[in-house]
Amino acid sequence: MIVVTGAAGFIGHHLVRRLINCTQEKIIGLDNLFRGRWNNLSDCMQDGKLELREGDIRDSKMLLATFQGAHTVFHLAAQSNVLGAIADIDYSFQTNVVGTFNVLREAKKAGVQCVVFTSSREVYGEPNSLPVDEDAPLGAKNLYGASKVAAEMYCRVFNSPQFRVVVLRLANVYGIGDRDRVIPIFIERAKQGLPLLLYGGDQIIDFVPVDLVVEVIMRATTVKPSGPINVGSGRGTALKDLAKHIVNLAGSKAGWQIAPVREAEMVRFVASTKRMRKELGVVPPSDPLENLPTLFHEKTGKHYG
Repeated sequence: MIVVTGAAGFIGHHLVRRLINCTQEKIIGLDNLFRGRWNNLSDCMQDGKLELREGDIRDSKMLLATFQGAHTVFHLAAQSNVLGAIADIDYSFQTNVVGTFNVLREAKKAGVQCVVFTSSREVYGEPNSLPVDEDAPLGAKNLYGASKVAAEMYCRVFNSPQFRVVVLRLANVYGIGDRDRVIPIFIERAKQGLPLLLYGGDQIIDFVPVDLVVEVIMRATTVKPSGPINVGSGRGTALKDLAKHIVNLAGSKAGWQIAPVREAEMVRFVASTKRMRKELGVVPPSDPLENLPTLFHEKTGKHYG
């Protein structure tokens, strides 16, 4: 049996769909529906392999019951938004730190063999040089990054030959079903003929397609990595170039505007993908934005996690 926390969210529902297609095992999808939506998975219930449970990872007793009989837990549940973490400090800490501790403790109690934890590029803060490899110092510059650093330390302590905990540090993931992040916000504004808002405008961002991220998550259960693994494209995209690309795809004449910098946000990040390539055998696409045009065919107004 496999458990996915955060199953109704953006990356979570893509992972669940992949699992349904490649395994005959029972899958339990757990989500508190703070951001996720069950309709992301409403068409996946036909064959009975998937069971959806509403629950919060801050509830230890519920977790222990959910993990009984599972051999793998994919732990994606989190307050996954930098600005959202600032807006609600308590929820961010209780979910990302305490919640992750609960997942690790109860999974170990239940006899789970492997936990895959999705961390973030935010653990590094502003890097001294690019690309950033996994041995770079951790220096989170915002509350979200700090919560992921703390969660990673618990993962490190819990990890053992009998209870493997794999840490994946995700760059900026994009794809169908995302919302409230730079690419979906830009696309929605461009479709409406509104100018795109660039906060500062000097950002260099490592964008990675969600399908590649799901592939990495799946492969992480089959190896014993030497440490945390960056999950990115290994290529930097200037925010102004992204804005220009989206405006052109939308046929918008509104262009973009430069807004004041938001101090909590990182300015530049490009992941070193050497470990991902070597230990997981995953090679990122030469063009990290190759899937961008497909996002313009999403139905406006559909709810996603």
